[in-house]
Amino acid sequence: MRKLGRTTEQRLAVLRNQASNLLWYGKLSTTKANAKELQSYVEKIITTAINSYMDTNEVTQKRIDKDGNEVEVTVAVDGAKKLAARRAIMNKVYDLHEVKGQDESRTAFKARIGNVKHPLIEKIFNEIAPKYAERKEALGQGGGYTRIYLNGQRRGDAADVAIIELI
Repeated sequence: MRKLGRTTEQRLAVLRNQASNLLWYGKLSTTKANAKELQSYVEKIITTAINSYMDTNEVTQKRIDKDGNEVEVTVAVDGAKKLAARRAIMNKVYDLHEVKGQDESRTAFKARIGNVKHPLIEKIFNEIAPKYAERKEALGQGGGYTRIYLNGQRRGDAADVAIIELI
């Protein structure tokens, strides 16, 4: 593991922040050393999600509807493996939240986000993991979820700049 000229706490905070932004936006510009370190960090997160995203259980719950009647509702809940993976991933990334669009009304925004408490974690399990699991089955290989492009040197300190993106 590279030291990146930082203390352990600072280095882990930078990795968490960059991993969160990479998984949320799909692309990130940083230095070459940070990109190489971030690549293995993010790929481990994605692999954890792929190995457990299918583990759900159907549970029947009794709820009271708006008329006051008791209704049985079937709800999908996380299995033990997915719950453990969710908690492990939550420990490795920061929780990013949806941003209200400039022309979007408050009610439209609330309807769009629904009751999602951790949007980044939901994106990892509902969008990213199924996409790469399908890719894994099609190509017969795991890993290789990110790509690094070298982008020359930065003005000022001449650090090698790279763009890391999800494939």
